[in-house]
Amino acid sequence: MAEARQILTPADVDAVIEASRKRPVLVFKHSTRCPISAAAHREWSAFLAGPEAERADHFWVRVIQERPVSLALASRVGVPHQSPQVLLIRDGRAVWHASHYAITAGRLKAALDQAAAQR
Repeated sequence: MAEARQILTPADVDAVIEASRKRPVLVFKHSTRCPISAAAHREWSAFLAGPEAERADHFWVRVIQERPVSLALASRVGVPHQSPQVLLIRDGRAVWHASHYAITAGRLKAALDQAAAQR
């Protein structure tokens, strides 16, 4: 099972961007108050439990509690903020993103497959 590290500070955002230069990074932006985000979190967790997740580094941010961090991430990768949202970051830029009910374990796997094919 892959582990996801929490993004808590702007310096953590810098570290995520830097990590994406070595291998793909998936970031889950989670609202702890939203039932749609809870459903997306279940999909994210199911994906992390599978073998496909080992092909990337994983991070997550709580969009309410760490709002400045979430907005800094959106600004750095050029993808407007949504929650729930998943960003696939490679070489410092977002190469794929999904939000709300489009976040599924199958789509996360497909996004990693597509990113690997473009390498």
